[in-house]
Amino acid sequence: MRKIIAAMNITIDGFCDHTAMMADEEIHNHYTDLLKNAGAILYGRKTYQLMESAWPALVKTPSGDKSMDDFAIAIDNVPKIVFSKTLKTVTWKNTKLLNEIVKEQIVALKQQDGKDIFVGSPGLISALTELGLIDQFQPCVHPVIAGNGLSLFKTVTDRIELKLLKTKTFPSGQIMLYHEPANK
Repeated sequence: MRKIIAAMNITIDGFCDHTAMMADEEIHNHYTDLLKNAGAILYGRKTYQLMESAWPALVKTPSGDKSMDDFAIAIDNVPKIVFSKTLKTVTWKNTKLLNEIVKEQIVALKQQDGKDIFVGSPGLISALTELGLIDQFQPCVHPVIAGNGLSLFKTVTDRIELKLLKTKTFPSGQIMLYHEPANK
């Protein structure tokens, strides 16, 4: 069975505003490797539109920054599923649009053969956490205090105990945490 893995960059105070932190070469390389080993990535509308507005253009016109260009190719190639009630169509290649989160559909997706599924949207991570569908959490904590912004788990209301599996420290001070729900 495939795992659903929540992967997100966050500040030390738990916000996931992409403008509050910058991904360096090491972070881009980490996420490139992650995406190369992904069966799919799940997005909500806002994150999908943010990512779709940046990365396909970089595939067509590379920046010259190898780590960013490699990430652009990896994210362009991975299958993407977007959950949105307002989008009518999607144009990014390898993208499927679903208009609602149905627990049974996500469970069926997990049961298919293939590589793990990553979730890359704060709201979707929160929603799937509440449904008990996240098998592993991989927040990358950046050495930044944002002070305000979008909280990663703003809609989660119940306490969830986690078990630390491992950590990975990057030269620039980011720390990748690998946790799974303690009850799994």
